Amino acid sequence: MKRQRSLLSLILVIVATFLISCGSPTVATAPPTYTPAQLEKIQEYVPDIQSVRDRAQELQKLIENKQWVKVGNFIHGPMAEARLNMTYIAANLLPQDQKIARQLGRSLFDHLVKIDQAATTGNSLGALNNYQGAYTDIDKFLQLLPKTNS
Repeated sequence: MKRQRSLLSLILVIVATFLISCGSPTVATAPPTYTPAQLEKIQEYVPDIQSVRDRAQELQKLIENKQWVKVGNFIHGPMAEARLNMTYIAANLLPQDQKIARQLGRSLFDHLVKIDQAATTGNSLGALNNYQGAYTDIDKFLQLLPKTNS
């Protein structure tokens, strides 16, 4: 009987220890937020991307009119600059958004290459399809950015 009591006491101690260790309060961590420096850096590059976004119709008209030299100038100039700015912004986004932002930057680059190839061969349909893809990537990227009150 004495042996059963010590065994029962030992089991109760183990169970109590286990329950106490599992029942400790968890520390709630705040979701990651942007620092003022990150927001400032992001907002520095957004206007250039937005201005390229606002010029979407210009590129479409160039493709439809088969002005291939101007199409090349547009994708190697303002659109390439916007892609570079997207890369700078991606480094300042929250970790969960950085991966998506980098994928969108790569996708935009792929679309720009395909537009350039289509312009070289005079393929209006290929250029228009990739034009749409490029601007879809830009729109998705802009949606990732933090909203500011300014």
